[in-house]
Amino acid sequence: MKGNEHKPNIGIFGRRNYGKSSLINFVTNQAIAIVSPTAGTTTDPVRKSMEIGGIGPVVWIDTAGIDDVGDLGRERVDRSLQVMPAVDLAIILFTDNRFEQIERDLVRQCAERETPFLIVCSQVDRVLPDESLITKIEQEFNTKVFRLTVSDPSLREPLIERIREALPQSAYSHRSLLGDVISAGDTVVMVTPIDSSAPEGRMILPQVQVLRDIMDNNAVAVVCRETELAQTLAGLKTQPRLVVTDSQVYPMVADVVPDEVFLTSFSVVLARAKGLFDKYMEGTPTISHLRDGDRVLLLESCTHNVTCEDIGRVKLPKLISKFTGRQLDFDVLGGASPIARPVTDYALVIQCGGCVITQRQLYARLEPAVRAGVPVSNYGLALAYVAGIFDRSVRIFKQSK
Repeated sequence: MKGNEHKPNIGIFGRRNYGKSSLINFVTNQAIAIVSPTAGTTTDPVRKSMEIGGIGPVVWIDTAGIDDVGDLGRERVDRSLQVMPAVDLAIILFTDNRFEQIERDLVRQCAERETPFLIVCSQVDRVLPDESLITKIEQEFNTKVFRLTVSDPSLREPLIERIREALPQSAYSHRSLLGDVISAGDTVVMVTPIDSSAPEGRMILPQVQVLRDIMDNNAVAVVCRETELAQTLAGLKTQPRLVVTDSQVYPMVADVVPDEVFLTSFSVVLARAKGLFDKYMEGTPTISHLRDGDRVLLLESCTHNVTCEDIGRVKLPKLISKFTGRQLDFDVLGGASPIARPVTDYALVIQCGGCVITQRQLYARLEPAVRAGVPVSNYGLALAYVAGIFDRSVRIFKQSK
């Protein structure tokens, strides 16, 4: 089970009626996006997956025209721009030989975030491109403009090849979660609680990802619930190399696992693989310095039904409040919901493991806080901290450096 987190996101940006939807239909060779001569046909970002040879599955994002007008139009533009930080590649369209401030601003945003971009001169069958303008754009932005008409199917493969070249390998290459800390033949015990927040009849995605990674590294995976952990450990011929647990049962598991055995959580494993781990390490001890009235933001990448045992919305706020002894305010945001207040209103931002999003999407979510100097942490690290086993939860990763 690979999940959406390994699918690069390719966003298409440009003015209304510049051929963004037509480009997606052209590349995928399917009528995915609605195409109409009426300006503003695409209102919200539309996503569609497809396979690109040599890369694998990608997610195409068709956005509203960046020049939309009126109150509703400005909202559409805002939604389009919200997509920009999270894409792994931006395709910027222009036509009618108009490459003006709107297009330059899109390129500037890509440059600021170090987002790869591809500039496409579209609808060249309708308006011949001004070659002097093309040359100016190529020289100014050190890129090669792709000339496109969707009426010419022979351009499909060259365009896809340009996309292959522009898309960074880090966006789609698989990075082992534990490959640098476990070896072939090692035993890794996975502790997976089953409570009201667990999905019916299946494991949650982080557990599946870690299980697959253990197998990919030719190690032995042993899976049990926390109530059977002591029995499981006693039945092993040798001590495991590592125990990976769900964060919410950290204290119970830490009491059972011998101190000489490495211990961490699924959330910490993912946090390390997704990047920003050093920022999490720096930010997590902020928990000890929270004061009455401080506000903490909890970011969940997915959306799900909330139960009385929900880790992010129920247990974590209670545990932090108990640990600090402070009166704190907690805000929880699920999915890609925008942050309603300035990020500087928060004393700490805590991100979930991010198993359903890409590395760039996770970074884009936390970028405003990092840029503003607001400390950031991760569910697993925060839970380890309040359980008093913060150093232990990252010991195996410090040793691997």
